Amino acid sequence: MTNSGQPSRTALMAAAARAAHLLVDDAPSIFSDTLAHTFLGRDAEELLGYHRSYGAHPVLAGARTTAVTRGRYTEDRLAELADRGVDQYVILGAGLDSFAYRSELAARVRVFEVDLPATQEWKRELLAATGTEVPPSAAFVPFDFEQEPAHALAGRLAGAGFDPARPALVAWLGVTMYLTREAVGRTLAAVGGFAPGTELIVEHLLPAGLRDEAGQSYAEAVMAAAAGQGEPWRTFLSVEQMDALLREHRLNPVEYVRQHEIMDPSGRERTDALRPFGLSVLARAGVPAR
Repeated sequence: MTNSGQPSRTALMAAAARAAHLLVDDAPSIFSDTLAHTFLGRDAEELLGYHRSYGAHPVLAGARTTAVTRGRYTEDRLAELADRGVDQYVILGAGLDSFAYRSELAARVRVFEVDLPATQEWKRELLAATGTEVPPSAAFVPFDFEQEPAHALAGRLAGAGFDPARPALVAWLGVTMYLTREAVGRTLAAVGGFAPGTELIVEHLLPAGLRDEAGQSYAEAVMAAAAGQGEPWRTFLSVEQMDALLREHRLNPVEYVRQHEIMDPSGRERTDALRPFGLSVLARAGVPAR
């Protein structure tokens, strides 16, 4: 997200990918974000038009694959944890995430959306303009991952009603590649200080030598576009590097999940253009008992 009061182009493209999945891909859908279209605002016609006309293009299909697999995995895990009594959900770099406004599960958890102040101001205006009600369970937490110290995140969350003595699920999707490694480490340190039983799901991008051919092609196309829009990719981590970084900050790795494991564990090929590729990994880690 930019700090100009507008969402970043990449955030809009991620929302467009979620919205387009329900328009251009075949059933069964992987992830249903029924508000993503609304959240695109005046950009909806342009962005969704690309998917309607060129939906099989590897970059557009790849964007949809990435957006819906990480959304599906994260919200499925949240449902499992909610059944065990976890009732706090922290979304780091929330952007145009719509969970708090569309999901039945949102009635069972307190949602904390963490992002740049200007981005949150824009989102509040968008919610008002679209008649989208902000439920009492949703809180906006202003924070700059690159500029602020780790301890500030916990303080901001507590000020918004987060209970540091109770576990939570923390989701950090589509963000770490835009940050320096130092900023990633600071945020992991903050999450590592949360209550035992807290879980983190964090997405990271693999270095060039560890991607498959489709992942490398996607990266070459999207990385250049993101840099041209002032949002360069900065951090790439192997699974081993992410594992070490998590452990360094008091987080116990549980599993590393790839797109193909989320789309269909049986390995059946879809009838649309969605295909898993090797670029992003979802790391799930937990805060251990002290």
